Amino acid sequence: MKISIKKELAQYILDKISDGVIDNSNKGDWHYYCFNEDLYIFYRSMALEWLKRHDIGAFEAIDTVREYEVDNFGKMHTEINPESIVNVLVYIYGEELIYSIEADTVYQLETELKEIVSETNFNLIK
Repeated sequence: MKISIKKELAQYILDKISDGVIDNSNKGDWHYYCFNEDLYIFYRSMALEWLKRHDIGAFEAIDTVREYEVDNFGKMHTEINPESIVNVLVYIYGEELIYSIEADTVYQLETELKEIVSETNFNLIK
């Protein structure tokens, strides 16, 4: 996952915490409430801008979604259009981010996410 995406999604999850969408009572569903309950991107133009901002080519995005869906569902189900592809990418990257943080409480999750958001690009390159 690109650094710019990791930081953006970390901030997005922090916003969900701040809004009370995720808390200690729904820990098993944090990913669902952040990345599956609502669409992340609504318009074609926004989706295309999102890809451009994160320097992701259309074929790279489609291939990431295809690989994920084939590995998890046996075939690709997502319609190939900018909004659908970006929303599934965000779902995939959000899953990767949330499950990479070993947090038992919202406070622990919030602390880790704030660290990600505040880190410089130099510190995130490993």
